[in-house]
Amino acid sequence: MSSMILRATDRVATETPWLTSSHSFSFGDHYDPTNTHHGVLMVHNEDTIATGQGFDTHPHAETEILTWVLSGSLVHQDSEGNSGLIHPGLAQRMSAGTGVLHSERNDHATSTDPVHLIQMWVWPDENGLDPSYEQRDVTADLTPGSLVPIASGDRAHDSAIRIANSGATLYAVRLNAGGAATVPTGRFTHLFVTAGAVTVDGDRLDTADALRATDFGGSTITATTDSEVLIWSMSKRLGE
Repeated sequence: MSSMILRATDRVATETPWLTSSHSFSFGDHYDPTNTHHGVLMVHNEDTIATGQGFDTHPHAETEILTWVLSGSLVHQDSEGNSGLIHPGLAQRMSAGTGVLHSERNDHATSTDPVHLIQMWVWPDENGLDPSYEQRDVTADLTPGSLVPIASGDRAHDSAIRIANSGATLYAVRLNAGGAATVPTGRFTHLFVTAGAVTVDGDRLDTADALRATDFGGSTITATTDSEVLIWSMSKRLGE
């Protein structure tokens, strides 16, 4: 087993008048050949988008894109005719497949605050699939201490939404202060604290800190404060 902690302050960021985007991996103009992915997780961005702003229509292909909103709401529209309002507790996935155009904006009619979200990209098992879209509200499943499979392509997991990668599962867990959960076993693990503070194997992780590990699992996550954690458990790396 090996592991490392990436602190929130160690991430590079893209900043514009309407966007702050902190990148856990190489992204855009920020390229580091030693930090391009973990397992099959290629992108893990924490974005804050100002009211009335966002990403106008742009293309994607051959990528599974998952969005988890922490606060506010995000309006999704794409060239396949899909649209959705993504809010906290809603799992959302867009499979770009052979190619799709989409926009993501903080311009819902009742929006008055920035939207704060995590966006994650993983590679599909195969190219050439048709573009598709899926969303599902999992708020009722997120009872404190429950490890909820949010998205998976692994047939062993009955996740809220499905992705086109058989070796990847995304879990979410919410913990009250003092509560605990067990990290799933995986060849590659990426653990990210979206809110609060937790300890894992004696290491404290605060909001926006991440733990990356190989051959990891069975450790206990204990919440120091009320917390939420996203965990990717992956059985393969890129190219496998």
